[in-house]
Amino acid sequence: MLLLNDDYTPMDFVVEVLMRFFRKSELEAIRIMLQVHHEGVGVCGVYPFEIAETKVNQVMQAAAEEGHPLQCIMEPE
Repeated sequence: MLLLNDDYTPMDFVVEVLMRFFRKSELEAIRIMLQVHHEGVGVCGVYPFEIAETKVNQVMQAAAEEGHPLQCIMEPE
């Protein structure tokens, strides 16, 4: 699963998403958020299809509820 960079989603929200939905520690979440910010994309986890699909939906719903354009996508290994 990947998070994609945009110019509008606050970095704090990205960290919160990584900790809440992907159970990352704060330090790991900050590292991934900075990777997304600097490289345009960051890996937030590798999951079976059904779990990945659920997590994508959770992230996209949370972002929409907060009015952020954050994108989370699935890609095959």
